[in-house]
Amino acid sequence: MTGFATLAMINLDAEDPAALATFYSQVLGWEVLHSEGDYAMIGDGTTSLGFGRVAGYSGPGWPDESTPKRYHLDLYVDDLDKAEEQALALGATKPAEQPTPDRWRVLLDPAGHPFDICLRS
Repeated sequence: MTGFATLAMINLDAEDPAALATFYSQVLGWEVLHSEGDYAMIGDGTTSLGFGRVAGYSGPGWPDESTPKRYHLDLYVDDLDKAEEQALALGATKPAEQPTPDRWRVLLDPAGHPFDICLRS
């Protein structure tokens, strides 16, 4: 199938774009490409993630979503325990509810967005 567009980047809502860019930059090992008050962006040379300030932003509160979840990122890792420890040290949190903790873990970034760390197959 041939499309007519290519993905430029993914943008995430945030209360503090610079803080979220720093968090994901450290998780993914990507460079912070831009960081100002209302917008920040990271990338690896082929893919970019942007973070835009949204007034009154509130995370979804997974798993009891007070605001509906709009997306989540799945990130491959080689060691779930080590990756979880590293993400928590960077400011992620771990909700008590874990659907399949032996294959993937749900974590929340500092802004409350859920993301999964998944064993690389």
